[in-house]
Amino acid sequence: MKIALYCQHVLGMGHLMRTLEIVAALEGHERLCILGGPDAPVGLPQDVAVVRLPALSMDEEFSALSLDGEALETAKKTRAAMLLDALTAFAPDVFFVELYPFGRKAFEFELVPALAAIRAGAYGPCRVVCGVRDILVEKKDQAGYEARVLDRLERFFDAVCVHGDPALFPLSATFSRAADIPVPVAYTGYVAPAPQAAVDGGAVRRALGVKKGKGLLVASAGGGKVGSELLAATLAACRERARLTELAVRVFAGPYCPDDAYRALGDAAASLPDAGVARFADNFADILKIADVSVSLAGYNTVMALLAARARALVYPFDQNREQRLRAGRLEEMGLLGLVAPEDLVPDRLADRIVAALDAPRPPRAAVDLDGARRTAALLVTPSV
Repeated sequence: MKIALYCQHVLGMGHLMRTLEIVAALEGHERLCILGGPDAPVGLPQDVAVVRLPALSMDEEFSALSLDGEALETAKKTRAAMLLDALTAFAPDVFFVELYPFGRKAFEFELVPALAAIRAGAYGPCRVVCGVRDILVEKKDQAGYEARVLDRLERFFDAVCVHGDPALFPLSATFSRAADIPVPVAYTGYVAPAPQAAVDGGAVRRALGVKKGKGLLVASAGGGKVGSELLAATLAACRERARLTELAVRVFAGPYCPDDAYRALGDAAASLPDAGVARFADNFADILKIADVSVSLAGYNTVMALLAARARALVYPFDQNREQRLRAGRLEEMGLLGLVAPEDLVPDRLADRIVAALDAPRPPRAAVDLDGARRTAALLVTPSV
């Protein structure tokens, strides 16, 4: 089967990483990835075709695209034409769209023409499926937003895959008209890193330069456009307690971390006996499995990787919207991780939280469905599943 997947990540890497997990789960099918966000240091299998649209992203307020004026208009025209050309050349059986129409309204300039062409039969029979995470961000005009989403679903889509577990958060918790969605809705479970048969912990530790028997603290900020204050606070906290200075501390600042913030983190790490800063690790899920404790932002992908690894974890939600805080708060209630508040980002308080996490037992296996990538793939290729 020929499956085209469209993904536009605008601030972090969450949408991109979920899409890549689904792409991997579709092994054996002909796949085309259409990517529109900034470059990220992640790879795709060699047998996956890729079309990279001119990169567009948004600021942390989600208020403006990364280009404006004539440059933006040129990019829009180029992207819209490239998307239509890619679909024409590939002629997919399924077109999978990440988030839209529940989000990415700013990209209707390219998506609506492409979806209209599919509906007109331009590429032959083609199912169109939306993939959406469990929690949606709040809108100023919630009623108008929900009406627009329902309209687009009715006009252009055949199904919705919710990357979540309704036992944790049903879509109706943040989309009040979920019962009015005019196409079938399927919960896939959360998209987490694919389980590995075994992780060679020794090899992972050697690659990180961590000596055998030494404790490991991992701090991370996802894509890195936001969150450097958490990483700086973690490094400062590690100087507050002898217990923490004895740890190997490995900080992953994110590929989009501003250069000045990245340099400052490197300077802070240099004051600890065994600390290092990198932007990204392509085996991050394996690193979490061997970590003694993790301190991170509370992004969807990081949290799911933490649950899959049963890591002792402290997470700090991005507070620009409700999504991360709602999910992390529920998981804290279940005893699966700890929630860090802004007032905790002082060295003494954060040090106490980290020491307490180190002394705690590993959390229980999460009673949360983490098989979202495989089940999404099954829904795409076998609609009746």
